[in-house]
Amino acid sequence: MNYEEAVAYIEETPKFTTKNKLSHTKECLERLGNPEKKFKVIHVAGTNGKGSTCAFLTSIFREAGYSCGLFTSPHLVVINERFQINEKNIDNQAFMSAFEKVKALADELVAEGSYHPTYFEMLFLMGMVIFAEAGVDYVMLETGLGGRLDATTAVEDPVACVITSISFDHMQYLGNTIAEIAGEKAGIIVPGVPVIYDGNNPEAAQVIRKQAEAMGSPYYEVKKENTEILRNTSAGIDFCMENEYYGNTAFSIPFIAGYQVMNAALALKTAEVLKDMVNLPKDSVLRGLRETRWQGRMETVLPGVIVDGAHNEDGVEKFVETAEHFQKDYPLTLLFSAVDDKDYTDMIRTVAGRIRFQHVIVTQVGGYRKVPAEQLADIFRKEGCLCAESCEDVESSFRRALEYRGKEGMLFCVGSLYLVGEIKAIIQKMTEH
Repeated sequence: MNYEEAVAYIEETPKFTTKNKLSHTKECLERLGNPEKKFKVIHVAGTNGKGSTCAFLTSIFREAGYSCGLFTSPHLVVINERFQINEKNIDNQAFMSAFEKVKALADELVAEGSYHPTYFEMLFLMGMVIFAEAGVDYVMLETGLGGRLDATTAVEDPVACVITSISFDHMQYLGNTIAEIAGEKAGIIVPGVPVIYDGNNPEAAQVIRKQAEAMGSPYYEVKKENTEILRNTSAGIDFCMENEYYGNTAFSIPFIAGYQVMNAALALKTAEVLKDMVNLPKDSVLRGLRETRWQGRMETVLPGVIVDGAHNEDGVEKFVETAEHFQKDYPLTLLFSAVDDKDYTDMIRTVAGRIRFQHVIVTQVGGYRKVPAEQLADIFRKEGCLCAESCEDVESSFRRALEYRGKEGMLFCVGSLYLVGEIKAIIQKMTEH
């Protein structure tokens, strides 16, 4: 197989088949020579903010001189994005080397009359092989959907477990209440291993605390009230954190969304908790936060152009808070799309009800999951956004939105990670010409 055929093979592996048991994933790791034992792991679960928190941690550890792997999902443009080594996507050669090992294992299992690894298991197993072969010191490991039964939980001895904010998403898999969802996410907690968690939702925090106590794991709560935003401009945010270890240090992050302060604070707390195990000088921590790069979450891709993959209730609320902050000073343009398994009517109602956009352009993404652009535009108009117009082609929509933004405004491209991926590919093409 060549690279394109390998990617097609993985993409054709059903994403939501009957889930294999964790014991199966552990057996796969064992048959691959337990690659996950060749590096230390920080395991990160949560509803929103997992990837950003992993990115902050990776940048901090890199600045302190450690070699780092980063395993995240989903990818936006190419599947290699899911595997980063020292903040760079792996090349096709490293991808193929790992794929061939995991594919050979899958073929063996099927020949034995056993199971085939699921889509996510294939990627997870490849990640462990890739990072072992690269000889990294640490891996920031983001869970898939859940925690308790997630393939990543097959890693049995992380150095820390981090749980980001908990909110409603993937309820068909994780439960219908915050407590149920928090219980699934808290399934990553390992006996005796420190847990650093977002304590802003009292219901979720109580579940995480109880699980940590039951496991004999030290736990550390981080809340919004422990941080203070000093400055929030279109260039980023300066903040401080009430904390004896960091004192009055002012931290800078290159993101404009206030919610990224909590993700940065979780990374800061994790660095503090691990200070006796890992040498992370404070100047490395400062530089690490300041230099963090993360795709698709309130990411500035061109001056005044921000892409955000917000696609659930909590993500949309956080996008709206950010846009509200900037609409006082800038005329705003919105480029929007959503896919059919999300509650796009509620998303549009929230966005249209609180933000005054000069222009709204609606497009369609997601292949077989697409929602027609005109259908989405019609909902915007019903919610009072009479300026909403539809355009089925993403590239034409983006170019028109750029024209509307002009030189003084801000353009937000929101509603789906598919939209973010397509826009990033368009920008790449524009810069190459």
